Amino acid sequence: MLSQTHFPRALGLSALVVLGLSACGSDNTKPTESAVDTPEPVQYRYQVTLTNLTQAQPLSPIAGVLHQQGQFWRIGEPASGALETLAEGGDNSAFLANTEVIAHYGGEAPISPGHTDEFTLSVEDVADSKLTLATMLVNTNDAFTGVNAVDLTPLAAGQSISLYGHGYDAGTEGNSELAQFIPGPAGMGEGFNAIRDDTNFVALHPGVVSADDGLAQSALGAQHRFDNPVIKVVITRIE
Repeated sequence: MLSQTHFPRALGLSALVVLGLSACGSDNTKPTESAVDTPEPVQYRYQVTLTNLTQAQPLSPIAGVLHQQGQFWRIGEPASGALETLAEGGDNSAFLANTEVIAHYGGEAPISPGHTDEFTLSVEDVADSKLTLATMLVNTNDAFTGVNAVDLTPLAAGQSISLYGHGYDAGTEGNSELAQFIPGPAGMGEGFNAIRDDTNFVALHPGVVSADDGLAQSALGAQHRFDNPVIKVVITRIE
């Protein structure tokens, strides 16, 4: 009876010991299997400086975006709704909300002639970014400037490139130069209007005529004229 009573206990104890050893052996292998080094993410950080080169054309708050695909405007093609909104009224919100954008900067204040705006944009593990900047010349109907889909791939850390931006006509509003359609300080008029009453394609801007050069209805003077380039852009990869 004693042997019948103790035999199952001894067997049970042995089984527990074996199971325990097996479990310990299994635990011992886990650190080896999971000890895989995870690479640190690579940071790509860019400092951007934009300078207004005009005499009397304040620039609207900048839209600055990093993206990998596409262009935000093309000469000879209709402006997008987001570009029209920016070029007529200086509103950068729709431009920044584009689905292609992977990082963005929205300026909060206009850039006066001779002044600059400086900011940084950064992304992780994206070596093939493109940079697009856009801003309105606010003493016009629908003139804008910027740089479009600049390839940043060649930039090593510490390197810089300098670029110049021309004045473009969004082609969405006729260049009447009437005060009621000039949102800048020269007119204090309407900004964006959904009606397109011009060529409906982006082109190099022909420039301002002004009242001083015979356009009697113009709210603009000779000081509001501009030649190309209208901005200087310096891009530095700082990380």
